[in-house]
Amino acid sequence: MVSLVASVRVTSTLHHLCACAARTLTTSAMPSPKDEAREVIVNYLDGKDNGIAVLGLNRPAARNSLGKILVSQLNEALASIKQNNKLRVLIIRSLVPKVFCAGADLRERLKMNTSEVPQFVSSLRALVTDVENLPTPVISAIDGAALGGGLELALATDIRIASSEATMGLVETKLAIMPGAGGTQRLPRIIGAAKAKELIYTARILDGEQACTIGLVNEMVPQNKTGDAAYQTALSIAREILPNGPIGVRLAKVAISKGTEVTLEDGLEIEKQCYSKIVDTKDRLEGLAAFAAKRVPVYQGV
Repeated sequence: MVSLVASVRVTSTLHHLCACAARTLTTSAMPSPKDEAREVIVNYLDGKDNGIAVLGLNRPAARNSLGKILVSQLNEALASIKQNNKLRVLIIRSLVPKVFCAGADLRERLKMNTSEVPQFVSSLRALVTDVENLPTPVISAIDGAALGGGLELALATDIRIASSEATMGLVETKLAIMPGAGGTQRLPRIIGAAKAKELIYTARILDGEQACTIGLVNEMVPQNKTGDAAYQTALSIAREILPNGPIGVRLAKVAISKGTEVTLEDGLEIEKQCYSKIVDTKDRLEGLAAFAAKRVPVYQGV
């Protein structure tokens, strides 16, 4: 219990870290010419969307497969994102049409010896856990194929949106292996152990509608002509989150994420500890003042 409460304190202190420099870009969140060579591109939106960041996977030649360079750049991006206390919502999407992430880079995997493979899989597991542990809400926009490690990445996000043309599955058993980046643990927590076993044992691939029916994704939306329907819906949800008190949202994430891993009694204690961090904030007083004055609150995250 002590470690769980300590995690609450650690999360709350993230609000006091210095913000890293953020590039302001348009809400299209597409790469500029100078960024096209990078496999991970983080865009910080501006104007009414200030506070939303979009992390784009950009490895078209390999369908965004998780190779060493992409993983390294993802780790760099996450380290920067964690230091940005201005950030309120993160969206993870693909900048490559018709694919979210095809999973592990099997061409690279073929070149690894038996000692390198578990080390790399462990690095993937740590990376996905870092995504899950980000203090801000994270939304994945699945506008194409999310297979193997690609789906494991999406499973670590708080909210998953899929287009009607999306496909997803933990397909590792087809290669005589098993999910190794958290899929065996997160999928059962989301859809139940029995259904997760069925999907993992069979390596079945689901479409967006099937994934929505079993609760694997929050919402399925019809794909649009530009191929970014899931992203557009994720952006709409991010805009709903954006005006709310950022400290309350972050601590609600801690309470839910940590509370669902323990007994109800311990979960209620975690909720109590989280709530205690909010009472003395200026944002809480601003919320009350705005309610009394019948105006829109302006939250500063303090």
